[in-house]
Amino acid sequence: MSIQVNRLGDPAVRAFVTAVNAHDKAAFEALLTPDATMSDDGTDRDLAEWADREIFSSNGHMDVESESAGGRTLLVGYRNDTWGEMRTKWYFTVEDDGRISRFETGQA
Repeated sequence: MSIQVNRLGDPAVRAFVTAVNAHDKAAFEALLTPDATMSDDGTDRDLAEWADREIFSSNGHMDVESESAGGRTLLVGYRNDTWGEMRTKWYFTVEDDGRISRFETGQA
């Protein structure tokens, strides 16, 4: 059972999932601070390169199974054309201005 995106608790995370699922790169980039960082399975990656490869050029899609930490931690069924589907965990750091300065993802 998944959670409808519009019911996610944190507005920035809700907008992030919406942008990913719509493949809206401009909306995705607008949600991030200029110096935003990310990691995948514990290794820091180049955010722009990673997002292009793992989300935008491979039809990435987030199916949120559960949320915690006020909506800033998600358990997600993530799929893309490269890797297929896998269960992943996502952690978001949201700044006071409502933009995301860091996200971490990895297999759950």
